[in-house]
Amino acid sequence: MSEVLKGKLVAEKLKEDMKNKIEKLKEIGKHPKLGIVRLGNDPSDVSYEKSIIKNCDAIGIESEVFEKDADMTTEALSQFISELNDADSISAIIMFRPLPKHIDEERIRNVIKPSKDVDCMHPLNLAKIFEGDISGFAPATPKAAMEILLYNNIELEGKNVVVVNRSMVVGKPLAMMLLENNATVTICHSRTKDLKEITKKADIVIPALGKPKFFTKDYFTEDSIIIDVGVSMTEDGKLSGDVDYENVANYVKMITPVPGGVGSVTTTILLNQVVNACENN
Repeated sequence: MSEVLKGKLVAEKLKEDMKNKIEKLKEIGKHPKLGIVRLGNDPSDVSYEKSIIKNCDAIGIESEVFEKDADMTTEALSQFISELNDADSISAIIMFRPLPKHIDEERIRNVIKPSKDVDCMHPLNLAKIFEGDISGFAPATPKAAMEILLYNNIELEGKNVVVVNRSMVVGKPLAMMLLENNATVTICHSRTKDLKEITKKADIVIPALGKPKFFTKDYFTEDSIIIDVGVSMTEDGKLSGDVDYENVANYVKMITPVPGGVGSVTTTILLNQVVNACENN
């Protein structure tokens, strides 16, 4: 029987620390507020947004959603982000990615104010991660995966870890965080050859392809530890991870569920960085 690594316990510990910080901020007249920017109505973005708002309300963080058309121009989005940068009432900004293909994401990444960039889009914040400095803002999803590993005292030093994602949002920063803990990291992706053979040799596998139930039992061994970062919708409209949970959960050593795993901690990590932004601004 696999050990299920639920995100709830990790999130609750972080939330208790946050509540204390928020109370202290309010005593001096500061109120943490998150600005959420969404282009279009992607179902996974909307689902994540609802989770963020619910968690904001639960711990006393204000939030405001700025829903924009998916065909918004780079110039218009850049101008809008600049307005949020200058808004004293907004402590922090998050923008759902990937942005529509016609948007110049590189330009947008450079527009967002680093001190409000709680999802680590700006190159200056990303540079800290790649320099081994994890004291500042980090991408929430990879940091959540790390929090689950650390909370459950999963040994990383000298372990072989396979990350199935090469993006700047998840795979690359996560690899840097794992290296800081002396893990041996292999980054794979959708075009990797012999993926099954690579994942079966790993101690820890962190899938983040965004393909529901893609990873079946034959990608793992009985000693595998799986941190499932993938989130997408199945054909019948249900939220799913990359791993075929029903097929795998009673076989591997440890596994995170979806929902209830990395996603629940991701939101908490993000909000913790909102509180930190309010403290620092």
